[in-house]
Amino acid sequence: MNMDPSEPNLLAWTIYLSFLGALGVMCVPRGKARAARIVALGTALAGLGIGLGVAVDWSPAPELVPLVNVEWVQALGIRFHLGFDGISLTLVLLTGIAAVAGVLFSWNIEHRTKEFFAFFLVLIGAVYGVFLSFDLFLLFVFYEIAIIPKYFLIAIWGSTRKEYGAMKLALYSLVGSGMVLIGMIAAWAVAGGQTFDLVSLGQHPFPVAFQKWAFPLVFVGFAILAGLWPFHTWAPTGHVAAPTAASMLLAGVIMKLGAYGCLRVAMVLFPQGLLLWQHEVALLAVIGIVYGASVALVQKDFKFVIGYSSVSHMGFVLLGLATLDAVGLTGAVLQMFSHGVIAGLLFAVVGRMVYDRTHTRDFADLEGMRLDKMLPFAAVTFVIAGVASMGLPGFSGFVAELQVLIGAWNAFPTLAVIAGVGILVGVAYTLRAVHHAFFGDADAAPPAESMPLPPISVPERMGAALLILATLAVGLYPRLLLDFIDPALRGPMFDGLRAVMKGGTW
Repeated sequence: MNMDPSEPNLLAWTIYLSFLGALGVMCVPRGKARAARIVALGTALAGLGIGLGVAVDWSPAPELVPLVNVEWVQALGIRFHLGFDGISLTLVLLTGIAAVAGVLFSWNIEHRTKEFFAFFLVLIGAVYGVFLSFDLFLLFVFYEIAIIPKYFLIAIWGSTRKEYGAMKLALYSLVGSGMVLIGMIAAWAVAGGQTFDLVSLGQHPFPVAFQKWAFPLVFVGFAILAGLWPFHTWAPTGHVAAPTAASMLLAGVIMKLGAYGCLRVAMVLFPQGLLLWQHEVALLAVIGIVYGASVALVQKDFKFVIGYSSVSHMGFVLLGLATLDAVGLTGAVLQMFSHGVIAGLLFAVVGRMVYDRTHTRDFADLEGMRLDKMLPFAAVTFVIAGVASMGLPGFSGFVAELQVLIGAWNAFPTLAVIAGVGILVGVAYTLRAVHHAFFGDADAAPPAESMPLPPISVPERMGAALLILATLAVGLYPRLLLDFIDPALRGPMFDGLRAVMKGGTW
């Protein structure tokens, strides 16, 4: 079969290939770890290649592009409905980048290699499925599938309190999923019990009294996975316990599943509910920004710093969603992509480049190692990732957070100022982490017992280069993604959301 990656209909193959790749990995003979890695990398590259091919060839438009729409469960009106718009395509590209980088940074996995990459690819396939599903039930199915592999990736291949971290993440996810399921069934019933189609449900005029309780139920259910304060505590624990690739996926794409659900489901179906709860959502988001940054500032464990920074940066996504402002919403989607790339790079440095070689994440131990001399590539990469995380102009985080703050200023100026303080604290904890981890004691010589550390491998350098290139490309030329995101937010799916905005315009 001749598969042209620029053909939009092939975007559904990102899902199919990921699951087929997982099956292919399991078919690799035992003991052939290198073959398993190659199959996983090939599958991840194929998914990214399809996404890039569609992105280059597709002319952005507000309308949803159908991929597959066939009957699944006739009695309940459930269909296997896949499609995409600019928002979906942006997050598909993020998933492809995270998948390729995750495989490259897992090249050293020797323990149960086949099973590791099989779980990894099932997780990636489920994530693609969420971003491309436009049947609410189908989206929920893919959302639930993602919980299973992420549990095993942490529980089997993790490190610090891995069973506890895996179980905590799974329980929080299941509680959130239960809330979403209740709201989903309620919306289906109130709309007449005929369809789970997201486009149709989004056009149904749900009573305001219903939206008043359904919106917070569904929004918080999804936002738990996005790290919404005070339901964020699974995130730092899960990040620290997870192996490097799982940490990269948790921060890079799993937390985005929650934010995507907030936008695509809760806000589209219940726009009046968002209007009623707008300030409460914004307040929780800002608390998360400041709290996450403040806790990161006092951590002694290198990976906990990055874990809490993810909570802080995801707060900007949720704040942007709460603005009900065109600039703020665009910034929120762009921040999903930006944080996914930058956080993935940060976790790659901390987990793979530093921890796997030094076997410690404690700043007190790292300070005397002079890692700037022993691992110069890791030091340079972390500095680049750190300034990108701070929001330095030229990187994707600057454009995304600036748009969120502009939108927040238009909606609630006081909270925008407080969120700005969170950015300043972010600068402080990033500089502190750089100093303690890599440039701690300028007069100290690297301890003899820690030399030599294994050099940074070629796959690690390639993974780092891919992530740096992604954040630089979007930072230097934001229209690469904004030209996808803006038309999507003007599409018919968001008619109800636009109607509750000031003046009803976008």
